[in-house]
Amino acid sequence: MNETITSIAIIGAGNVATHLALGLSGKGFTIRQVFSRTEESARELATKLNCPYTSSLEQLTPDADLYIVSIKDSALESVIPHITRRNPQALFVHTAGSMSADVWKGYANRYGVIYPMQTFSKQRTIDFTDIPVFIEANNADDTDRLTRLMEQLSRHIYHASSEQRRYLHIAAVFACNFTNHMYAVCEHLLKAHGLPFAAMLPLIDETARKVHLLSPTEAQTGPACRYDVNVIDRHLQMLNGEPELAKLYELISQNIHVYNERKSKH
Repeated sequence: MNETITSIAIIGAGNVATHLALGLSGKGFTIRQVFSRTEESARELATKLNCPYTSSLEQLTPDADLYIVSIKDSALESVIPHITRRNPQALFVHTAGSMSADVWKGYANRYGVIYPMQTFSKQRTIDFTDIPVFIEANNADDTDRLTRLMEQLSRHIYHASSEQRRYLHIAAVFACNFTNHMYAVCEHLLKAHGLPFAAMLPLIDETARKVHLLSPTEAQTGPACRYDVNVIDRHLQMLNGEPELAKLYELISQNIHVYNERKSKH
């Protein structure tokens, strides 16, 4: 068994797989092969990495120290038996926030998780240095190996159990995915009334900057925070033609008020 990880196979060619593979390749690790069910996606990433690719699990390389599986959660369990039998002595990890490490149990002797907590898009270049990476493995030696591997990319490595990571993932959905959806709602309302979304960017940027200095509860402002019923009711009337948005506005306003009440009691 290798003391250190030197060669890696990448299973998947989506956003996370692409950034991880490019980052590790840039640090001198050998990417043995890229697999994707879509040949075009496999070829596109492999071309950037200058390595072989395949769209067949039966042709997956048996010669990697580490297999990083970064595919949809719904597909993970179905491919695990095919991947692990290619190289039973290797270390296998997935990158999913909400999937347990034990999804490998019974198929691999050595397994774990590498979860980089960031929003990834292929078209955006990301510096891995400041991305928090959460590590889990089923034995101490491989925990150390994965830690040393990811320390090549990030300054922020954490060890987290599968249970902890599930809560990281749901918290990230609120902080990132839901927040971005609020931007989409904002853009929709502005466009409908001939206003540019760009006008909101300074407000968005300042909101993000504040939580570097204040807790989110302390940074909260707006009519729901002070529970200004007149403003809230007026806004709800304005959204009368879009009942789903009105309901969303009302639910979030109520929740902000509840959090603000809790803060005032402490």
